[in-house]
Amino acid sequence: MPTYTVHQPPPRKGETATAPERFVFVRDGFHFWAFVLAPVWLLWRRLWLAFAIYLLLNTLLGVGLVLIGASPSVKTLAGLLVALMIGFEASSIRRWKLTRRGWKMLGFVVGEDAEMAERRFFAEWAKRKAETPAAASVPQEPRYAVPVRRGPPSGNDVIGLFPEPGGSR
Repeated sequence: MPTYTVHQPPPRKGETATAPERFVFVRDGFHFWAFVLAPVWLLWRRLWLAFAIYLLLNTLLGVGLVLIGASPSVKTLAGLLVALMIGFEASSIRRWKLTRRGWKMLGFVVGEDAEMAERRFFAEWAKRKAETPAAASVPQEPRYAVPVRRGPPSGNDVIGLFPEPGGSR
């Protein structure tokens, strides 16, 4: 089943918290349309910087291959490899854009499709909101467990792999 990352936008002016309707779910995995039509997909998703990098990379790669006198099959293979890279990294490119814009990743959710992932996420999110009292929104110091010694102390305690000098081997 596909995995989705959930991203929360920064609050708008006058908002104290972001409306859940604005959350974005980004599916992990291979994106077929990003592989087949990379420039169109990048523009459709408004990934302007990624589009500019894509154009620059393709231009430099094309010029470099012409300068070294590469055969048409090598040029095709290079183009295919760039398209595969875009297809596999499409979700990472989207997450990179969201992070640059100040969006916060809330976590991962697994679902058969985007709608099921949203249902699962919001069901768990609502349950956690209901369990958390309002005062818990203030950050508290983390609580750590105190180490407990098991058994009576002995003079021959060994820490690590090496015994004390002068001890028995």
